Amino acid sequence: MSRASAGARAVLLSALLCRLAAAGNPELPVAVNITWSSINFKTILKWQPKPSGYFYTVEIHGQTSDTKKKCVMTTETECDVTDALRNVKETYTAHVLSVKSFEVDNFEEPLFASSEKFTPYNQTIIGKPEIQHHTQEDSKLNVMFQDPLTPYVFPNGSFQSIRDVFKHDLEYKLYYWKDQSSGKKDATTKSHTFEISVDNKSNYCFYIQGIIPSRRENRNGQESMVLCTTVGRTILDEYGAEVFIIIAVVAIAVITLAIVLAVILCKRKTAKTAREKEPLNGI
Repeated sequence: MSRASAGARAVLLSALLCRLAAAGNPELPVAVNITWSSINFKTILKWQPKPSGYFYTVEIHGQTSDTKKKCVMTTETECDVTDALRNVKETYTAHVLSVKSFEVDNFEEPLFASSEKFTPYNQTIIGKPEIQHHTQEDSKLNVMFQDPLTPYVFPNGSFQSIRDVFKHDLEYKLYYWKDQSSGKKDATTKSHTFEISVDNKSNYCFYIQGIIPSRRENRNGQESMVLCTTVGRTILDEYGAEVFIIIAVVAIAVITLAIVLAVILCKRKTAKTAREKEPLNGI
């Protein structure tokens, strides 16, 4: 009986200690709203909430690559995971772990939340191309531009462009229209230049956009800034009728002021002449 009683007391004590430990170390919150934000292969993982009394660690799991840890024991709610995704055609999942500062002494697996799957080659957004030079001569519009750069580098230290990664999967569209018109046309190229036939008597506005036709989503990249040619552009085209109205109002005001001043001066001169002609009193 004494052995059974001692065994029962030991089981009861063990259960009590486990209950106390659980009460003193409640489960940590897990990350929510985990999202991938990626432009030109620079990729940031974001989540919520802001931690209080605990930390986050990010693990990147590839289908064929080893697990990589990023932003270990961070109190931030975002993490740059670009260098963990160098194989851009692989599909990745991120685990955001919630950990205590003394997690090294805890043999239990930390709580974590998983992101959706992410494949950089298929999902990164193509950034804005940079227009370097454009001319409109006679009936030809020529536009030269530069590929956006990625964070990845060649062995010589120069940055790879998105063309170096996508190669023949990448193309660009030029959207152009007559200045002050809404009818757009477009042209496509796989090079760095466009040569378009246009009306030599009209000015044109345009922008460029990178495109990955093979994609099912995120096919269209960000649009470049809009530029316009200035061939044959008059002051009215450049500044609009409002400026001429302002100039006319100012001119009328100046002329009116000049007339008023002339009349005042003329009256003063006449009055002065009249006074000079009057005989002196007492003579």
